[in-house]
Amino acid sequence: MIDKADVLADLAAEGAELDALVTALPAAAWATPTPAPGWTIAHQIAHLQWTDDAALAAATDPEAFARISRSAATDLTGLIEAGAASGAALPPAQLLARWRDGRAALATALAAAGNVRLPWIGTRMSPTSMATARIMETWAHGQDVADALGVERVPTGRLRHVAHLGVITRDHAFGVHGATPPAEPFRVELAAPDGSLWVWGPNGRPPDVTGPAVDFCLLVTRRRHRADLALTATGAAADQWLNLAQAFAGPPGPGRAPSRD
Repeated sequence: MIDKADVLADLAAEGAELDALVTALPAAAWATPTPAPGWTIAHQIAHLQWTDDAALAAATDPEAFARISRSAATDLTGLIEAGAASGAALPPAQLLARWRDGRAALATALAAAGNVRLPWIGTRMSPTSMATARIMETWAHGQDVADALGVERVPTGRLRHVAHLGVITRDHAFGVHGATPPAEPFRVELAAPDGSLWVWGPNGRPPDVTGPAVDFCLLVTRRRHRADLALTATGAAADQWLNLAQAFAGPPGPGRAPSRD
Protein backbone atom coordinates (compact mmCIF):
# COMPACT_ATOMS: atom_id res chain seq x y z
CA MET A 1 0.00 0.00 0.00
CA ILE A 2 1.18 3.52 -0.80
CA ASP A 3 1.07 5.74 2.27
CA LYS A 4 -0.67 9.05 1.55
CA ALA A 5 1.47 10.89 4.07
CA ASP A 6 4.62 9.75 2.28
CA VAL A 7 3.27 10.89 -1.09
CA LEU A 8 2.30 14.27 0.35
CA ALA A 9 5.79 14.62 1.83
CA ASP A 10 7.27 13.95 -1.59
CA LEU A 11 4.89 16.47 -3.15
CA ALA A 12 6.04 19.09 -0.65
CA ALA A 13 9.67 18.29 -1.38
CA GLU A 14 9.15 18.52 -5.15
CA GLY A 15 7.48 21.89 -4.76
CA ALA A 16 10.21 23.13 -2.46
CA GLU A 17 12.91 22.15 -4.96
CA LEU A 18 11.26 24.14 -7.74
CA ASP A 19 10.54 27.01 -5.34
CA ALA A 20 14.26 27.21 -4.59
CA LEU A 21 14.99 27.56 -8.32
CA VAL A 22 12.74 30.59 -8.78
CA THR A 23 12.61 32.36 -5.42
CA ALA A 24 15.82 34.35 -5.91
CA LEU A 25 15.21 35.22 -9.56
CA PRO A 26 15.02 38.92 -10.37
CA ALA A 27 11.63 39.97 -11.71
CA ALA A 28 12.94 40.28 -15.26
CA ALA A 29 14.12 36.66 -15.26
CA TRP A 30 10.56 35.41 -14.85
CA ALA A 31 10.07 36.42 -18.49
CA THR A 32 12.76 33.97 -19.63
CA PRO A 33 11.35 31.70 -22.36
CA THR A 34 11.10 27.98 -21.57
CA PRO A 35 11.05 25.05 -24.01
CA ALA A 36 7.22 25.18 -24.08
CA PRO A 37 6.36 27.49 -27.01
CA GLY A 38 5.09 30.86 -25.80
CA TRP A 39 5.60 30.03 -22.12
CA THR A 40 7.99 31.87 -19.85
CA ILE A 41 9.10 30.81 -16.39
CA ALA A 42 6.15 32.83 -15.08
CA HIS A 43 3.76 30.81 -17.27
CA GLN A 44 5.17 27.56 -15.88
CA ILE A 45 4.66 28.61 -12.26
CA ALA A 46 1.26 30.12 -13.09
CA HIS A 47 0.17 26.83 -14.65
CA LEU A 48 1.15 24.95 -11.51
CA GLN A 49 -0.67 27.50 -9.38
CA TRP A 50 -3.77 27.21 -11.56
CA THR A 51 -3.80 23.40 -11.52
CA ASP A 52 -3.17 23.29 -7.77
CA ASP A 53 -6.19 25.57 -7.34
CA ALA A 54 -8.24 23.32 -9.63
CA ALA A 55 -7.22 20.26 -7.61
CA LEU A 56 -8.14 22.12 -4.40
CA ALA A 57 -11.58 22.83 -5.87
CA ALA A 58 -11.94 19.15 -6.75
CA ALA A 59 -11.22 18.26 -3.13
CA THR A 60 -13.24 20.96 -1.39
CA ASP A 61 -15.70 22.73 -3.70
CA PRO A 62 -17.66 20.44 -6.07
CA GLU A 63 -19.61 23.31 -7.64
CA ALA A 64 -16.47 25.28 -8.45
CA PHE A 65 -14.81 22.22 -9.91
CA ALA A 66 -17.91 21.42 -11.96
CA ARG A 67 -17.55 24.83 -13.62
CA ILE A 68 -13.91 24.10 -14.38
CA SER A 69 -14.82 20.69 -15.77
CA ARG A 70 -17.48 22.15 -18.07
CA SER A 71 -14.99 24.66 -19.43
CA ALA A 72 -12.40 21.92 -19.89
CA ALA A 73 -14.87 19.82 -21.87
CA THR A 74 -15.38 22.73 -24.26
CA ASP A 75 -11.74 23.81 -24.71
CA LEU A 76 -9.17 22.24 -22.39
CA THR A 77 -6.19 23.72 -24.20
CA GLY A 78 -7.72 27.18 -24.17
CA LEU A 79 -8.53 26.88 -20.48
CA ILE A 80 -4.96 25.88 -19.66
CA GLU A 81 -3.49 28.67 -21.75
CA ALA A 82 -5.79 31.25 -20.17
CA GLY A 83 -4.89 30.11 -16.66
CA ALA A 84 -1.18 30.31 -17.39
CA ALA A 85 -1.47 33.71 -19.07
CA SER A 86 -3.53 35.16 -16.23
CA GLY A 87 -1.02 34.14 -13.59
CA ALA A 88 1.98 35.13 -15.69
CA ALA A 89 0.60 38.67 -15.93
CA LEU A 90 0.94 39.10 -12.15
CA PRO A 91 4.03 40.58 -10.52
CA PRO A 92 6.38 37.64 -9.86
CA ALA A 93 6.29 38.09 -6.08
CA GLN A 94 2.50 37.94 -6.10
CA LEU A 95 2.47 34.88 -8.36
CA LEU A 96 5.02 33.12 -6.16
CA ALA A 97 2.96 33.87 -3.05
CA ARG A 98 -0.20 32.51 -4.70
CA TRP A 99 1.58 29.34 -5.75
CA ARG A 100 2.94 28.79 -2.25
CA ASP A 101 -0.46 29.39 -0.66
CA GLY A 102 -2.15 27.06 -3.14
CA ARG A 103 0.37 24.27 -2.55
CA ALA A 104 -0.15 24.49 1.20
CA ALA A 105 -3.94 24.57 0.94
CA LEU A 106 -4.03 21.62 -1.42
CA ALA A 107 -1.75 19.55 0.80
CA THR A 108 -3.98 20.25 3.78
CA ALA A 109 -7.12 19.32 1.84
CA LEU A 110 -5.67 16.08 0.47
CA ALA A 111 -4.38 15.09 3.92
CA ALA A 112 -7.87 15.60 5.37
CA ALA A 113 -9.70 13.82 2.55
CA GLY A 114 -10.96 10.37 3.40
CA ASN A 115 -11.47 7.30 1.25
CA VAL A 116 -13.13 9.18 -1.60
CA ARG A 117 -12.79 9.49 -5.35
CA LEU A 118 -12.13 13.08 -6.31
CA PRO A 119 -13.28 14.41 -9.68
CA TRP A 120 -10.65 15.39 -12.20
CA ILE A 121 -10.55 16.22 -15.89
CA GLY A 122 -12.13 13.20 -17.55
CA THR A 123 -11.66 10.87 -14.59
CA ARG A 124 -11.83 10.44 -10.82
CA MET A 125 -8.98 9.62 -8.47
CA SER A 126 -8.13 9.05 -4.85
CA PRO A 127 -6.47 11.81 -2.80
CA THR A 128 -3.23 9.82 -2.93
CA SER A 129 -3.42 9.55 -6.71
CA MET A 130 -4.17 13.26 -6.91
CA ALA A 131 -1.02 13.99 -4.92
CA THR A 132 0.96 11.66 -7.19
CA ALA A 133 -0.32 13.50 -10.26
CA ARG A 134 0.69 16.81 -8.70
CA ILE A 135 4.23 15.45 -8.18
CA MET A 136 4.37 14.54 -11.86
CA GLU A 137 3.14 17.99 -12.95
CA THR A 138 5.49 19.81 -10.58
CA TRP A 139 8.48 17.77 -11.70
CA ALA A 140 7.67 18.14 -15.41
CA HIS A 141 7.12 21.89 -15.33
CA GLY A 142 10.09 22.21 -13.02
CA GLN A 143 12.14 20.58 -15.77
CA ASP A 144 11.02 23.31 -18.15
CA VAL A 145 12.15 25.94 -15.65
CA ALA A 146 15.47 24.18 -15.09
CA ASP A 147 16.05 23.93 -18.83
CA ALA A 148 15.31 27.65 -19.24
CA LEU A 149 17.84 28.49 -16.53
CA GLY A 150 20.46 26.00 -17.70
CA VAL A 151 20.26 24.09 -14.41
CA GLU A 152 21.04 20.37 -14.24
CA ARG A 153 18.76 18.83 -11.62
CA VAL A 154 19.83 15.85 -9.53
CA PRO A 155 17.33 12.97 -9.93
CA THR A 156 15.71 11.77 -6.70
CA GLY A 157 13.63 8.83 -5.56
CA ARG A 158 10.54 10.98 -6.10
CA LEU A 159 10.82 10.05 -9.76
CA ARG A 160 9.20 6.73 -8.89
CA HIS A 161 5.85 8.53 -8.72
CA VAL A 162 6.35 9.95 -12.21
CA ALA A 163 7.49 6.63 -13.61
CA HIS A 164 4.54 4.85 -12.02
CA LEU A 165 2.10 7.22 -13.72
CA GLY A 166 3.94 6.70 -16.98
CA VAL A 167 3.47 2.94 -16.72
CA ILE A 168 -0.18 2.87 -15.61
CA THR A 169 -1.26 5.41 -18.24
CA ARG A 170 -0.02 3.19 -21.09
CA ASP A 171 -3.47 2.40 -22.44
CA HIS A 172 -4.55 6.04 -22.17
CA ALA A 173 -1.51 7.06 -24.21
CA PHE A 174 -2.42 4.61 -26.96
CA GLY A 175 -6.01 5.86 -26.89
CA VAL A 176 -5.29 9.58 -27.22
CA HIS A 177 -3.18 8.77 -30.26
CA GLY A 178 -5.99 6.75 -31.81
CA ALA A 179 -4.12 3.46 -31.37
CA THR A 180 -5.25 0.18 -29.84
CA PRO A 181 -3.30 -0.78 -26.70
CA PRO A 182 -1.78 -4.26 -26.41
CA ALA A 183 -3.84 -6.86 -24.60
CA GLU A 184 -1.05 -7.82 -22.19
CA PRO A 185 0.80 -5.60 -19.72
CA PHE A 186 4.43 -4.74 -20.34
CA ARG A 187 7.26 -5.50 -17.97
CA VAL A 188 9.20 -2.31 -17.32
CA GLU A 189 12.57 -2.30 -15.56
CA LEU A 190 14.14 1.07 -14.76
CA ALA A 191 17.42 1.96 -13.11
CA ALA A 192 16.58 4.19 -10.13
CA PRO A 193 18.73 7.18 -9.14
CA ASP A 194 20.10 5.24 -6.15
CA GLY A 195 21.20 2.30 -8.33
CA SER A 196 18.30 0.01 -7.43
CA LEU A 197 15.84 -1.43 -9.95
CA TRP A 198 12.23 -0.31 -10.24
CA VAL A 199 10.00 -2.95 -11.78
CA TRP A 200 6.42 -3.00 -13.07
CA GLY A 201 4.58 -5.81 -14.81
CA PRO A 202 4.47 -9.60 -14.77
CA ASN A 203 7.28 -11.70 -13.37
CA GLY A 204 8.94 -14.56 -15.18
CA ARG A 205 9.48 -12.80 -18.51
CA PRO A 206 12.10 -10.53 -20.04
CA PRO A 207 11.46 -6.79 -19.80
CA ASP A 208 9.74 -4.95 -22.63
CA VAL A 209 11.23 -1.58 -21.66
CA THR A 210 14.50 -0.85 -19.89
CA GLY A 211 16.63 2.19 -19.18
CA PRO A 212 17.31 4.93 -16.62
CA ALA A 213 14.26 5.99 -14.62
CA VAL A 214 15.00 9.66 -15.25
CA ASP A 215 14.99 9.06 -19.01
CA PHE A 216 11.65 7.26 -18.80
CA CYS A 217 10.20 10.15 -16.79
CA LEU A 218 11.47 12.67 -19.31
CA LEU A 219 9.85 10.61 -22.05
CA VAL A 220 6.41 10.13 -20.46
CA THR A 221 6.19 13.82 -19.54
CA ARG A 222 7.28 14.61 -23.12
CA ARG A 223 10.20 16.75 -21.92
CA ARG A 224 12.71 14.99 -24.17
CA HIS A 225 12.54 13.30 -27.53
CA ARG A 226 13.01 9.56 -27.46
CA ALA A 227 16.10 9.89 -29.68
CA ASP A 228 17.87 11.72 -26.85
CA LEU A 229 17.17 9.07 -24.21
CA ALA A 230 18.79 5.75 -23.30
CA LEU A 231 15.62 3.68 -23.35
CA THR A 232 15.31 0.27 -25.00
CA ALA A 233 12.09 -1.35 -26.19
CA THR A 234 11.81 -5.02 -27.09
CA GLY A 235 9.04 -5.86 -29.52
CA ALA A 236 6.92 -3.77 -31.87
CA ALA A 237 4.23 -2.92 -29.30
CA ALA A 238 6.70 -1.64 -26.70
CA ASP A 239 8.52 0.28 -29.40
CA GLN A 240 5.26 1.92 -30.44
CA TRP A 241 4.51 2.83 -26.83
CA LEU A 242 7.78 4.69 -26.39
CA ASN A 243 6.87 6.83 -29.37
CA LEU A 244 3.56 7.97 -27.87
CA ALA A 245 3.80 7.52 -24.09
CA GLN A 246 2.44 10.30 -21.88
CA ALA A 247 1.69 10.37 -18.16
CA PHE A 248 -0.77 13.27 -18.28
CA ALA A 249 -4.38 13.76 -19.34
CA GLY A 250 -5.44 15.67 -22.41
CA PRO A 251 -4.02 15.88 -25.92
CA PRO A 252 -0.39 14.89 -26.45
CA GLY A 253 0.80 18.10 -28.02
CA PRO A 254 3.81 18.30 -30.36
CA GLY A 255 6.42 17.09 -27.87
CA ARG A 256 10.09 18.04 -28.13
CA ALA A 257 12.31 17.85 -31.16
CA PRO A 258 15.45 15.69 -30.94
CA SER A 259 18.56 17.59 -29.95
CA ARG A 260 21.05 15.35 -31.68
CA ASP A 261 21.40 13.37 -34.88
